[in-house]
Amino acid sequence: MKLAEALQERADLNRKIEELKRRLHNVVLVQEGEEPAEDPSALLGQLDEATARLERLMAAINLTNCRTKVNGETLTALIARKDALLVRLAAYRELAYQAGQNTARARGTEIRVKATLKAAELQKAADAMAKEVRMLDNLLQETNWKTKLVE
Repeated sequence: MKLAEALQERADLNRKIEELKRRLHNVVLVQEGEEPAEDPSALLGQLDEATARLERLMAAINLTNCRTKVNGETLTALIARKDALLVRLAAYRELAYQAGQNTARARGTEIRVKATLKAAELQKAADAMAKEVRMLDNLLQETNWKTKLVE
């Protein structure tokens, strides 16, 4: 199995687990004398199986990410860089928006507010970060489809 396939299965399992939790919630309590629409014990068994598979899959994905190197860096390091870059990018975009706001004044005697950072410079930096995120994401996707899952 390729790493990308394992990642897809993990996403599917997470969706399945959420669905099973919802279905269990709907049948855990019934009116006395009534039967639930589905067997709660069977659903609970499915939930246990899905979470056990998810645990094994997550361990294999993490192990693969730690052992696989691209350009001298592990996939774990690349993922961490991408995640941190996304946080930084969001902050820069928000700052660029704020710095670009013009404060309207009703009268000339009101306090004037000005930006302490240049919106254009912040936006330029954000654009560069967005490009780096895209490139990292492309590298990760390509590697995921080429890498065999360590099990």
